[in-house]
Amino acid sequence: MADFFVGASVSLLSISTTLLIGAGCFALGFLFAHKETKRGLPFPFSWIRSLADNKRVAVLADDGPGEPKFVERAVQKKPALLEIENLAEILEDFKMVLVVRNDLKMGKGKIAAQCSHATLGLYKKLLHKAPKALSRWEDCGQVKVVLKIESEEDLLVLQGRAKSLKLPTHVTIDAGRTQIAPNSRTVMAILGPADMVDDVTGGLKLL
Repeated sequence: MADFFVGASVSLLSISTTLLIGAGCFALGFLFAHKETKRGLPFPFSWIRSLADNKRVAVLADDGPGEPKFVERAVQKKPALLEIENLAEILEDFKMVLVVRNDLKMGKGKIAAQCSHATLGLYKKLLHKAPKALSRWEDCGQVKVVLKIESEEDLLVLQGRAKSLKLPTHVTIDAGRTQIAPNSRTVMAILGPADMVDDVTGGLKLL
């Protein structure tokens, strides 16, 4: 009789364990399905596979028997490199020039903030489009020169000259919360080989 109860207990334990494992698997499957459905991917089994040529991404869906189905999805293309990236391979002396609008009569703190905005704005622009140029500039000690200009019109002319030489620029536009009117162009940052930057800004005076 004792053996009977022991055997029954073992059987009940095995059944309970099996049920618990089954319930756990069911719960995991439900969570996985819910997560994949929210992503917009086919269910029950799907994953994104980047193809070797990196030209497209395909979703491989296991919809049951038959051949796997691939659905192409657009892949975000890498940004085109700027011309300055090629110059970074042959020229060594790089610098950044910050051109400040003197006619706005900004305070020292305001000028410092606007120059910081311009520097960071240009840096972020070049981070993926001209990484070698940024590295070259950093190797030169991150040279920055602050110059002044007397009007917005002159600033835009200067920007046009920089663009004609394929030098990257960034113009900071202020929100107008303090000191100056909204949407005022305050500072322009230019980065490139020192001689080329001087061709653009050489006629300006230090701030």
